[in-house]
Amino acid sequence: MGTYQPESLTGATNSDNEDDSSIEEVRLTVTNTDDPTLPVRTFRMWFLGLFSCCLLSFLNQFFSYRTEPLVITQITVQVATLPIGHFLAAVLPTTKFRLPGFGSRLFSLNPGPFNMKEHVLISIFANAGSAFGNGSAYAVGIVTIIKAFYHRNISFLAGWLLIITTQVLGYGWAGLLRKYVVEPAHMWWPSTLVQVSLFRALHEKDDRRMSRAKFFLIALICSFCWYLVPGYLFSTLTSISWICWVFSKSVTAQQVGSGMRGLGLGAITLDWSVVASFLFSPLICPFFAIVNVFAGYMLIIYIVIPIAYWGFDLYGASKFPIFSSHLFTSQGQKYDISSIVNDKFELDIGKYEEQGRIHMSMFFALTYGFGFATIASTLTHVALFYGREIYERFRASYKGKDDIHTRLMRKYKDIPSWWFNALLLVTLAVSLILCIFLNNQVQMPWWGLIFASAIAFIFTLPVSIITATTNQTPGLNIITEYVMGIILPGRPIANVCFKVYGYMSMSQAVSFLSDFKLGHYMKIPPQSMFLVQFLGTIISGTINISVAWWLLNSIENICQDDILPPDSPWTCPGDRVFFDASVIWGLVGPKRIFGTLGNYSSMNWFFLGGAVGPVIVWLLHKVFPKQSWIPLINLPVLLGATGAMPPATPLNYNAWVIVGTIFNFFIFRYRKKWWQRYNYILSAALDAGVAFMAVLLYFSLGMENKGLTWWGTNGEHCKLATCPTAKGIAVDGCPAR
Repeated sequence: MGTYQPESLTGATNSDNEDDSSIEEVRLTVTNTDDPTLPVRTFRMWFLGLFSCCLLSFLNQFFSYRTEPLVITQITVQVATLPIGHFLAAVLPTTKFRLPGFGSRLFSLNPGPFNMKEHVLISIFANAGSAFGNGSAYAVGIVTIIKAFYHRNISFLAGWLLIITTQVLGYGWAGLLRKYVVEPAHMWWPSTLVQVSLFRALHEKDDRRMSRAKFFLIALICSFCWYLVPGYLFSTLTSISWICWVFSKSVTAQQVGSGMRGLGLGAITLDWSVVASFLFSPLICPFFAIVNVFAGYMLIIYIVIPIAYWGFDLYGASKFPIFSSHLFTSQGQKYDISSIVNDKFELDIGKYEEQGRIHMSMFFALTYGFGFATIASTLTHVALFYGREIYERFRASYKGKDDIHTRLMRKYKDIPSWWFNALLLVTLAVSLILCIFLNNQVQMPWWGLIFASAIAFIFTLPVSIITATTNQTPGLNIITEYVMGIILPGRPIANVCFKVYGYMSMSQAVSFLSDFKLGHYMKIPPQSMFLVQFLGTIISGTINISVAWWLLNSIENICQDDILPPDSPWTCPGDRVFFDASVIWGLVGPKRIFGTLGNYSSMNWFFLGGAVGPVIVWLLHKVFPKQSWIPLINLPVLLGATGAMPPATPLNYNAWVIVGTIFNFFIFRYRKKWWQRYNYILSAALDAGVAFMAVLLYFSLGMENKGLTWWGTNGEHCKLATCPTAKGIAVDGCPAR
């Protein structure tokens, strides 16, 4: 999660020693030595990297459709593959042999002890297809909404090409930008230092009684066994909303107390998958970031939304649920999207006018408003508080001397430029073929691809610089949706394809560069880095679409949460939001939602508010420079605190904040040695245990539809939370008013 430091980007101080980095955090974390003789592309690396990549791609795609999706992170791979790597080094034969076509060069399945460089490549291999930890390829969402929400067809080939090209396209120009944002010392990529710290910790000699490997195994077994309870035997423990139990007949009370469909006041969970869903593990997020998110969450969920809903009834909010990502008619009924889609998969204007304008819940509408404000405030905040520093460091990146890490990397053969040029040209050519010859399935014209690629290319360098120096990554998803929705309204799949090509190719490019910086610090040969990233992306994308295809065709009514049983885990919350976005920005278009023809035109003022807010904070800081608390007002973080909602819910935030505070404040402060030794290990073990038990439950019981039915498996018991409060609005299952 991106966060800003209050006074400077790094707290860096210059070092007079040429063998030291000029960035203090880097000096404290990264070693200044290298052993170029260590074997890297070993059998162990390929075997564990390929296996980890396949396993993570399967698990993350599998979990993405569940109500509480769990993302198995790179840290899990780092921890889990370490003992396996050492085991392989102990048992594999050391015999050397020759391979045909490699001359007299000798190879061995076991070239020596399992080393850190192999370990780094395994982790990058496994995580190659996941931009910024999203778990699975973003474009899979297009296949999902076409098949599960629009009930139309798309071929496996078209889906596969769409996923692979959007995942790989950004790699082409990212490789050409390495000299600007990877090699310079001032481009330090703060998030990579967490990985460096963990790798070094895992490879230090460990002679204690409770080794990290032993602790990981014990925690994994405990997590694995416990998930049987909330995952199958007593699923109500997933969301304990006690207010709903006390006020079983009150709509307002359940709106306030429901953790899944309301404001989540007092709602808690005993399910790790809820804690780690959407926001990822709180154990790896620093406490000051948790505080920023908590402040913004409290402001939006418990002040702004209640005032807008119960105080002013904005946009007729009381006609709809207070917390929902569904779309509604003016009378509070769920909008029948399929009825306004014609045979050409475009908007049927006559049917749309007959059914009326689209309405959103108060929460969903404000989500877009705060999204607008976050984008604008991020740009203004970075420009005002860090603009000069970023500019100076960018100048230093090509004028300053090479630091020790760049000099050490000169020993390795660099990647030829034609690799990146060829990759870019081939990917663009395949993408154009997809848009021209399979246009009936993706809808996007060829010029849309060029336009989206141009946007991504233009933004990659500045966004990379911002990420490399501030650890904050502005997103382009809303901007790309808005632009294409204005240019080409009425075509939902064209809109999401444009968004994915414009947003995802930039995200993948930044992720690619971040991995390269990790390899830079760990002294990994660049060509080896490129190979595992490229192959990992192709393999993971192929597995993602294969798993999605299997689930979409085998689980009845998948993603249809209004048809599925109340305890069904296959509600696809992320894809529901993706679908609604395709309707809002693509099918209906922003002019009919946020323009003069829609109900929510005033939401555009959030752009202005977001842009002006940091200016006010900056001016206050200049007028009162001695007030150290003023620079701590970080509007991009505060306004974007609920950026994961929807599909995240208040329950996820409650659990994330509580657990994060326990581990990253209390344990970090009072048991620092324990935290330093076991915190990341525990996070990985909890993720892995839940993942393995959830998959086991699905294959052993879920596929056979063998479930339990009792009070403890009937959800959170907050059915009235989805009801409106306005008089005269009749909704099935809700009391008449």
